[in-house]
Amino acid sequence: MSWMHWTGPTAGFFISIALILTGMTVWQYFSPSVERKGFLPIATTRGDRLFIGLLTSAFIHLAYIGVTEFHVLVATAVSVVWMVILMRWG
Repeated sequence: MSWMHWTGPTAGFFISIALILTGMTVWQYFSPSVERKGFLPIATTRGDRLFIGLLTSAFIHLAYIGVTEFHVLVATAVSVVWMVILMRWG
């Protein structure tokens, strides 16, 4: 793995994704989700909203890194807020 420069934020990002996936798996096992319609134009389950949220969070990070010079943790905070909104009302 010497080809990749692992930083604290990078490791934290991947660890948090692993914890989110583990938590969602346990939650799904004990409380299966049902499709519902929120502000997204399609009916989604919790897993669908998680996938959409993780994908858009990656785009938020890429755009943030490409456009600004601020620390990447600001993009992470924006992504967390976005995920909470999406999972609750999406």
